[in-house]
Amino acid sequence: MSQNAKEYVASLIDRARKAQAIADKFTQEKVDELCTAIAWNIVKPETAEKIATMAVKESTLGNYDGKYAKLMTKIRGGLRDMKGQKSVGVIERDDEKKIMKVAKPVGVVAALVPCTNPEATPVLKSMFAIKGRNAIVIAPHPRTKNTNTYIVNIVRETLKKYGAPEDLVIAVDPEHVSMDVSGELMAQADLVLATGGGGMVKAAYSSGTPAYGVGQGNAVTVVDETVDLKEVANKIMRSKTFDFATSCSTENSCVVQVGIYEKFVKAMEAEGGYLVTGDEKEKLQNAMWHDGHLSRAIVAQAPETIAKEAGIELPEGKTFFMVEETGIGADYPFSGEKLSVVTTLFKYGQFQEAIDKVNAITAYHGSGHSCGIHTNDEERILALALNTKTSRLMVRQPQCLANSGAWTNGMPMTLTLGCGTWGGNIASENVSWKHLINVTWVSSPIESTQPTDEELFGHIMLD
Repeated sequence: MSQNAKEYVASLIDRARKAQAIADKFTQEKVDELCTAIAWNIVKPETAEKIATMAVKESTLGNYDGKYAKLMTKIRGGLRDMKGQKSVGVIERDDEKKIMKVAKPVGVVAALVPCTNPEATPVLKSMFAIKGRNAIVIAPHPRTKNTNTYIVNIVRETLKKYGAPEDLVIAVDPEHVSMDVSGELMAQADLVLATGGGGMVKAAYSSGTPAYGVGQGNAVTVVDETVDLKEVANKIMRSKTFDFATSCSTENSCVVQVGIYEKFVKAMEAEGGYLVTGDEKEKLQNAMWHDGHLSRAIVAQAPETIAKEAGIELPEGKTFFMVEETGIGADYPFSGEKLSVVTTLFKYGQFQEAIDKVNAITAYHGSGHSCGIHTNDEERILALALNTKTSRLMVRQPQCLANSGAWTNGMPMTLTLGCGTWGGNIASENVSWKHLINVTWVSSPIESTQPTDEELFGHIMLD
């Protein structure tokens, strides 16, 4: 790390610590007022429109409608999840065990923000931090540094208006955005909240600072014969095309029961899917991967752009691609994460084969992230949940619209999805403000609860 990076980050951390010392004395009411005000000043239509426009223009990823929708849904949803939740002082009492839990701030949070979700991620992370009376320093991806500055300035103005230190939320200045600065920030902060690619998350866990990171996505959804295929195809289409698939939660693969496979393909075609045939598959593969890496020219781009790159003539009205595949792993790149409006189709016979395929696909890319299922068979839902190494299982839902929380499910709203130890993460939950507090357990004496050996060991003592 350069000396300049160390000194620059040290100055940011110093400002943040001074602000956090003031926030440490905030009441629950003050914290909740600030979070509400931040959310409101971002979701005002004219502000959200400006942010969504700027994010698309600067990143050249995704589309306006998707980014605007994320702002309007995720920010509101994050606030909804916070409403009435205690994060200051005594947050829980257990009278039976005489345990009292007291919330404390973690201090200064280092937040890393990806270029795929530069619009809502810094806002949510700021709200999460302030809910716990923390300060936060946000390091954006170089491709979206100006969008980040614009958002953070709105948040800072809001804090000032409501009598809180502006330095509770600090952005790395655009001219200082670099890997060196991000690395120093992670090393000097009290906690790292990293959302982004595998390299970023690995760096977060190697920083020497406690960290919440997220694993690689490669969501797989299973479709069986018990569901309405028209309805399923519409859900997959909405998820697959949302923000041109910037989300790692979008259906990268569909594992479909062989008896309904042809009907499923027709239903998907009716929803705008284009089935790649003949030499088009090789053309698409060559356009999407260069030397084993996804090409920036196709990531989160319009289907017309991808078709042009691949030399494929895309019929009018087609909004996403379907590619048939049988193999899984490095020799079959379509089985991996694509971050594009392309979904891979697999067939299965018996349901165990579907489970095996989900495990094989996520083991290649996306360990611990998520899977989905479209079925009305409760036993199959449970079997998939019990036998896959995934942190989320969405039932009869559009995957990317559901994983990170939706108005129509009970998942916590966030854009930071833990993947458990399978994905190299410490959390397998949707990471939220609850992960940004320390808790002091206060224990008072109770009557002895020591059991007898007979109660503890039962028949084992007699064997």
